[in-house]
Amino acid sequence: MTMASSQNSLLLIRSLLLFFVTIIISSATAQTSFRPKALVLPVSKDSSTLQYTTQFKQRTPLVPVKLTLDLGGQFLWVDCDKGYISSTYRPVPCRSAVCNQARSKACITECFSPPRPGCNNNTPRTDGKSSGRVVTVKKLPFTCGSTSLLEGLANGVTGMAGLGRSKISLPAQFSAAFKFPRKFAICLSSSSSENGVIFFGDGPYNFLPGTDVSKSLIYTPLILNPVSTASSSFHGGPSTDYFIGVKSIKVNDIAVKVNTSLLSINEEGFGGTKISTVNPYTVLETSIYNAFTRAFIKAIANITRVSPVSPFTVCYNSKSIGFTRFGPAVPEIDLVLQNSSVVWRIFGKNSMVPVKSDVLCLGFVDGGVNPRTSIVIGGHQLEENLVQIDLAASKVGFSSILYFRQTSCSNYNFTSNA
Repeated sequence: MTMASSQNSLLLIRSLLLFFVTIIISSATAQTSFRPKALVLPVSKDSSTLQYTTQFKQRTPLVPVKLTLDLGGQFLWVDCDKGYISSTYRPVPCRSAVCNQARSKACITECFSPPRPGCNNNTPRTDGKSSGRVVTVKKLPFTCGSTSLLEGLANGVTGMAGLGRSKISLPAQFSAAFKFPRKFAICLSSSSSENGVIFFGDGPYNFLPGTDVSKSLIYTPLILNPVSTASSSFHGGPSTDYFIGVKSIKVNDIAVKVNTSLLSINEEGFGGTKISTVNPYTVLETSIYNAFTRAFIKAIANITRVSPVSPFTVCYNSKSIGFTRFGPAVPEIDLVLQNSSVVWRIFGKNSMVPVKSDVLCLGFVDGGVNPRTSIVIGGHQLEENLVQIDLAASKVGFSSILYFRQTSCSNYNFTSNA
């Protein structure tokens, strides 16, 4: 399967059915009354699809459920067609508060078979330091999808975990269940053999050898796109994706000349910059991509270029490039945010992709003319960075590469118990 078709499978989720579920998840820094201050989940990188996956236990009796992360996803969904058995499964009634939170637009009122996931009368259809004790989250809403929706997802995955800006996403549900702040943070490992982590709730976000990354985050406003960026099946209401305000792009501290109107969200919801775990690499609108790659090529003109390797167009002989503790020694890329002093700096580890033993490619791809979103910051650029979404304060915190702090996203201690 091509990368493009895999992405289409991830993004074009059809109408799903809403139900209740009980899940089991690890807590962090639990109190004596055992209301956790935060929850944590491990995150793995799938080397084949470049998707980021997590796992928890669901249903009665409990079974492990492996899910692909979707940072902007509206809800948790799982495949209910194949082997879904749970004695504690309950449908959510039409016109209930949960239905309204899900922005349901239709309702199944007749079902001509025994009740089961996907067939229930009156069911809405809806467009740290270390791990502590395991906790149970009861009556957590999820949606049912068909087996066909798993096409393009990582091996063993049975659904997707939506972390988006909605009232039924996992961060919103966990915050409501345990009364902790409406915050979460992701830290994606660049290695497929070592786990990263998601924190649900506030910091500290401690990584070995004893670094609290929450103390050194840089913040930028979270921007609401008032128009849905989901597939047509889920249009209506604002986008559940997380947008930030990129004002300009620099390569080696030199501004790239782009059409700045593309960097803002227009009244139809087009343009702007969002953060994504679904896209493996940062995607740029064509004119931005062309100007950016020209600037990068000019800044590294002394390095030998080689034939492009899809999906990339700018590739180099890796033997001609030196290496530092921040990755290949290539020009730094700056995403300038609300002002010139707030910069998301991208070093060689996050800008270059090894595609062969002797070839490195610039890890940005052409998103075409007039895409829905002008810049989509993808997974490769997020790796080894901690990114906090603070919904209550409507801001995003980011760390830049953790190697500066002599740690990495795989250095969270999952082994000890609080």
